[in-house]
Amino acid sequence: MSGRFVDIPTMAPTVHARELERLRAMTPAEKLRVSDALWREARTITRAAVAQRNPTWQPDQIERETRRIMSGGRA
Repeated sequence: MSGRFVDIPTMAPTVHARELERLRAMTPAEKLRVSDALWREARTITRAAVAQRNPTWQPDQIERETRRIMSGGRA
Protein backbone atom coordinates (compact mmCIF):
# COMPACT_ATOMS: atom_id res chain seq x y z
CA MET A 1 0.00 0.00 0.00
CA SER A 2 1.31 3.43 -0.89
CA GLY A 3 0.19 5.07 2.33
CA ARG A 4 -2.63 6.93 0.61
CA PHE A 5 -6.18 6.64 1.79
CA VAL A 6 -9.12 6.28 -0.56
CA ASP A 7 -11.74 9.00 -0.17
CA ILE A 8 -14.82 6.80 0.17
CA PRO A 9 -17.42 9.64 0.07
CA THR A 10 -15.92 10.83 -3.21
CA MET A 11 -16.01 7.32 -4.68
CA ALA A 12 -19.49 6.48 -3.43
CA PRO A 13 -21.50 8.08 -6.27
CA THR A 14 -19.42 6.23 -8.89
CA VAL A 15 -19.69 2.92 -7.07
CA HIS A 16 -23.42 3.43 -6.51
CA ALA A 17 -23.98 4.19 -10.20
CA ARG A 18 -22.11 1.04 -11.20
CA GLU A 19 -24.12 -1.06 -8.74
CA LEU A 20 -27.38 0.32 -10.11
CA GLU A 21 -26.26 -0.32 -13.66
CA ARG A 22 -25.44 -3.95 -12.83
CA LEU A 23 -28.71 -4.47 -10.95
CA ARG A 24 -30.75 -3.05 -13.80
CA ALA A 25 -28.99 -5.38 -16.24
CA MET A 26 -29.82 -8.49 -14.19
CA THR A 27 -32.69 -10.75 -15.08
CA PRO A 28 -35.31 -11.41 -12.39
CA ALA A 29 -33.85 -14.90 -11.94
CA GLU A 30 -30.37 -13.47 -11.36
CA LYS A 31 -31.73 -11.00 -8.81
CA LEU A 32 -33.50 -13.83 -7.02
CA ARG A 33 -30.32 -15.93 -6.93
CA VAL A 34 -28.32 -13.01 -5.53
CA SER A 35 -30.90 -12.18 -2.87
CA ASP A 36 -31.15 -15.86 -1.87
CA ALA A 37 -27.37 -16.12 -1.56
CA LEU A 38 -27.24 -12.94 0.55
CA TRP A 39 -30.05 -14.22 2.80
CA ARG A 40 -28.31 -17.56 3.31
CA GLU A 41 -25.01 -15.86 4.09
CA ALA A 42 -26.68 -13.53 6.61
CA ARG A 43 -28.34 -16.54 8.25
CA THR A 44 -25.05 -18.42 8.46
CA ILE A 45 -23.31 -15.43 10.04
CA THR A 46 -26.21 -14.88 12.45
CA ARG A 47 -26.23 -18.55 13.48
CA ALA A 48 -22.47 -18.45 14.11
CA ALA A 49 -22.81 -15.29 16.20
CA VAL A 50 -25.62 -16.79 18.28
CA ALA A 51 -23.60 -19.96 18.86
CA GLN A 52 -20.50 -17.97 19.84
CA ARG A 53 -22.42 -15.79 22.30
CA ASN A 54 -24.17 -18.81 23.84
CA PRO A 55 -21.64 -21.67 23.95
CA THR A 56 -23.76 -23.80 26.28
CA TRP A 57 -26.88 -23.73 24.08
CA GLN A 58 -28.12 -26.81 22.27
CA PRO A 59 -28.49 -26.71 18.45
CA ASP A 60 -32.28 -26.34 18.68
CA GLN A 61 -31.89 -23.27 20.93
CA ILE A 62 -29.42 -21.75 18.50
CA GLU A 63 -31.80 -22.42 15.61
CA ARG A 64 -34.77 -20.85 17.43
CA GLU A 65 -32.79 -17.73 18.27
CA THR A 66 -31.46 -17.50 14.72
CA ARG A 67 -35.02 -17.69 13.37
CA ARG A 68 -36.16 -15.04 15.83
CA ILE A 69 -33.38 -12.65 14.84
CA MET A 70 -33.77 -13.22 11.11
CA SER A 71 -37.52 -12.66 11.29
CA GLY A 72 -37.14 -9.38 13.12
CA GLY A 73 -38.42 -10.90 16.35
CA ARG A 74 -41.57 -12.40 14.84
CA ALA A 75 -40.59 -16.09 14.95
